[in-house]
Amino acid sequence: MSAVPAVADGGAGAARVPVRGLTVLYDAECSLCAFVRDWLVRQRQLVRLELVPAGSEEARRRFPGLDHRSTLEEITVVGDCGQVYRGAAAWVTVLWALREHRPLAHRLSTPAGARLARGAVLAAAKWRESRQRGGAPRDGGQWDGGQWGGGVYRREDGWSYDPRVGWMYDRPGCAGGSCPTG
Repeated sequence: MSAVPAVADGGAGAARVPVRGLTVLYDAECSLCAFVRDWLVRQRQLVRLELVPAGSEEARRRFPGLDHRSTLEEITVVGDCGQVYRGAAAWVTVLWALREHRPLAHRLSTPAGARLARGAVLAAAKWRESRQRGGAPRDGGQWDGGQWGGGVYRREDGWSYDPRVGWMYDRPGCAGGSCPTG
C-alpha cells in the first residue's frame, strides 16, 4: 500500500469515498490490543483489514501526516483514501468491515449505539491505563498494584499460540526438557 495523506477524522467528503481497505493501528505492547488483533485476523472481512503496530516504522512510512504518539493512546483506523477514524468511530468502522459484525456496526452508529461504543472504548482505555500504572483490581474493586490480564506474549520469550489450545510456553533453551527448575 502506498503512503496516503491522512485526513483528520474522516475528512470532508469522506462519506462519499468508497472504502476498499482499512489499516488498523494497534499498540503492539498492549495485551488487550494484541488479543483484539488476533481476533480480527480470524474474522471474515467484507473490507480488507491490515493490522500495523502503531508508532512503528511502517506506520510512519505509510502515514507521515499522522500524530503517531496519539495512535498509541487511542485506536486509529486509516481508510485507503486517507480517512482517519479514532476512538469509538474507529471501532465501529472496524466492526463494519467484518462480515458477522456489520449489523452491530450499524446499530452502534445510531445515537444510542454511539454512547455504548464510546463506553466500551472508555472501558478499554481505563484498563490500558491501569496496565501502564501496573495496577490491577482486587475482588473488592481496589487497586493492588499486581498483574491482571498479563503482558504481551512474545515468541522470543518462549510463547506460542495454537488456536485449538491457546497460549503455550516452552522456556527458551529447554530442548528435551533439560531445563533447570526455578
